[in-house]
Amino acid sequence: MRLPRSPILATLVASIALVLAACGSPTTPAAHANNNGGNTLTLYTSVTQNTVDAVTAGFKAAHPGVTVNVFRATTGQLNARIEADKRAGGLRADVIWGTDPLSMQNYADQQLLKAWPVPDVTGVPADFKTTYFWGTRVLYVIIVAHNGTNPMPRTWSDLVSPAYRGKVALPDPAAAGSAFAALGYLAQASGFGLAYYQKLRANGAVQVSTVPEVVTDVAAGRYAVGVTLDSEVRTAIKKGSPVTLVWPTGGAIALYSPIGETATTKNSALADDWLRYVLSPDGQQRIAATGWQPVIPGIAGPPQPPGATTVSPSWPALFGRQQELLRQYQAIFGA
Repeated sequence: MRLPRSPILATLVASIALVLAACGSPTTPAAHANNNGGNTLTLYTSVTQNTVDAVTAGFKAAHPGVTVNVFRATTGQLNARIEADKRAGGLRADVIWGTDPLSMQNYADQQLLKAWPVPDVTGVPADFKTTYFWGTRVLYVIIVAHNGTNPMPRTWSDLVSPAYRGKVALPDPAAAGSAFAALGYLAQASGFGLAYYQKLRANGAVQVSTVPEVVTDVAAGRYAVGVTLDSEVRTAIKKGSPVTLVWPTGGAIALYSPIGETATTKNSALADDWLRYVLSPDGQQRIAATGWQPVIPGIAGPPQPPGATTVSPSWPALFGRQQELLRQYQAIFGA
């Protein structure tokens, strides 16, 4: 028998729904699932906070009266937010600014991005362009070591040496876009492949969560070495952290940080302006000032060691294999 609905219960349910909507819960009604329109831009990003702040400040100075709402999180948390939006009726963001092309291609595959809307922007190398997103900055995956580590690692292959048994920290590719990109490169690279991760695991390497956590743990002496980003190590060194940046002799793993406009934006003109600004000389200089290599030639980024080289995978060859790669990795290190 179906019981009659109590007025008190109905009021309570309605009140809870309003609270959840105000908190941006995944149960937010579809009417609120998209962006605000007008002079408000909603940005979803996994880019570091200092870079987002610097670029946002420059954009607002160039566009008085504009409001930029930012949801910033790790790549894994950003993925979860996007999934929650989809369940709640639609993506809220106007622009997604990610860390790595593999994660961004996932969004494109879900038809969350529109075709690149401002093709007249100049200076971006062809290798950093796809149909749906373009690169904004270049990140370098390198090795961090605690000061005084002996022997000091020099190559990616060194990390599977018995000298570092139980002393290597890796970021989780399900949480960190740069770790996902490094997984993509090493899975393709001759002499490495998924067997490299099996060797790391057998040698006692430990998966932590994020790229900054790797640096923190190495600085604290919990691990002797780790895999992280050059910018994180330089920042830590400036703060007096007892770590050394090791640029592998075989090359740092380079990836580009992509940006794209969502297919559901109602603020196309403002979103276009944001894309143009990020790839403008001023936007690129602000990216450089916060520790990253801009994609536009002629705008200097942080210094690299003499003779430094880089390597990258064929990104298009990895598109469509993202989930397969992650599953294969998690079969080794766990989810």
